[in-house]
Amino acid sequence: MSATGRAGTARKQIHLAAHFPGVNNTTVWSDPESGSQIDFSSFVHLARTAERAKFDFLFLAEGLRLREHGGHIYDLDVVGRPDTFTVLAALAAVTDRIGLTGTINSTFNEPYEVARQFASLDHLTDGRAAWNVVTSWDAFTGENFRRGGFLPESRRYARAKEFLATATELFDSWRGDEILADQESGRFLREAGAGAFAHKGEEFTIEGRFDVPRGPQGRPVIFQAGDSDEGREFAASSADAIFSRYGTLEEGKAFYTDVKRRLARYGRAPGELLILPSATFVLGDTDEEAEERARQVRRQQVSGATALRHLEFVWNRDLSGYDPEGPLPDVDPLVGEHTVARGRAQVRMYRDPLATAREWRELAEANGWSIRDLVIHTGNRQTFVGSPETVARTLDEFVQADAADGFILVPHLVPGGLDEFADTVVPLLQERGVFRTEYEGTTLRDHLGLAHPDAHPDARRGAGAQAAGPGPGRADRTGAP
Repeated sequence: MSATGRAGTARKQIHLAAHFPGVNNTTVWSDPESGSQIDFSSFVHLARTAERAKFDFLFLAEGLRLREHGGHIYDLDVVGRPDTFTVLAALAAVTDRIGLTGTINSTFNEPYEVARQFASLDHLTDGRAAWNVVTSWDAFTGENFRRGGFLPESRRYARAKEFLATATELFDSWRGDEILADQESGRFLREAGAGAFAHKGEEFTIEGRFDVPRGPQGRPVIFQAGDSDEGREFAASSADAIFSRYGTLEEGKAFYTDVKRRLARYGRAPGELLILPSATFVLGDTDEEAEERARQVRRQQVSGATALRHLEFVWNRDLSGYDPEGPLPDVDPLVGEHTVARGRAQVRMYRDPLATAREWRELAEANGWSIRDLVIHTGNRQTFVGSPETVARTLDEFVQADAADGFILVPHLVPGGLDEFADTVVPLLQERGVFRTEYEGTTLRDHLGLAHPDAHPDARRGAGAQAAGPGPGRADRTGAP
């Protein structure tokens, strides 16, 4: 469905995706409606709700080690962290059209293995597979995989860059013009040299034959999560979509403009890379009701104990003796290797803890905030709050203003947290003519409006760009948007 705005200008269509929140601080575990974060029925419910609402894809993050705090397993992680590919393969059997996106680490895997898994998933789903490429960021996680756990930061970047380039070579080793298909039997007949690959590089030297035929999408859709300059450049050279963490209109527009302008140097058009911020939401019958519900949700998300632990991400000290309803600590953070919280993505968000502490003290003093109030206001404010009409209008405004191409929605409840949005906001977006009423294609590339790689004048452009482009930057090592 298309729509026109002023002077007959076509309005952009909105892309929507659902993120299974899993074990993070977004989820409200104490709510009576909160269900299991690991039972397959929860994954099925969210995926089918998103598919019923005609979303582009479902997104799964990754956790390769149980996080620790003060030497103990972090409370939210006691549920465990199921394997991404296992869940996606199971979801392939209970969904028909929605894309399935998984975060898979390039530090502790091998290109052949990952390429084989994604090529297989693309076949199993008839072209609905996507890969969010990330690297590891700490030796703590690495202890699960290698002796000592450590991989130097510079090598992680180099490995990630070459990993994706090598995987692309494997995907492309089965080229469409070399395949002779027996339509009646469903067998693929290859010429002698087809499927062969040979890669020699700093990180990988492999040679052989790739054993999975080219999938319906040619290659899986590639996602990238990163905000550093290197990460933005990596996305511009190699990715089909990039996550954004910016929740305000002006910040979103600045990020959008910066990333899109980088595409030209790689011979790419603006539409070849989608910008999809992560977004939370709270709905109500009225804007006032939604605001009140949002305040309740924030306090459910941030208990007193959670507030202190979040503060310890910055202070790198044991703050258990402080009153979460009292003032911030008057001592400064400990600068150096983090020893309190391990395996937490939030730790690396605060690169200058002393500056962050000064800023937070000023905010708390100016607003009369306690520790808990501060954490609520700085870390758990929902992106979109209001009636369905207000939220639909605001989503549309962001996309039409080029602050985003769409949103990856993170509900605060599992498994039913997306139901109300699907039933109330989506119909309003459809009425505005900015969101599909039916899927128009069968693959995830169709949903996202991305061309098949073989349609590009140089279908191997991606591998070359990835080999030449910079690796992910420091903000690019998260499995979540």
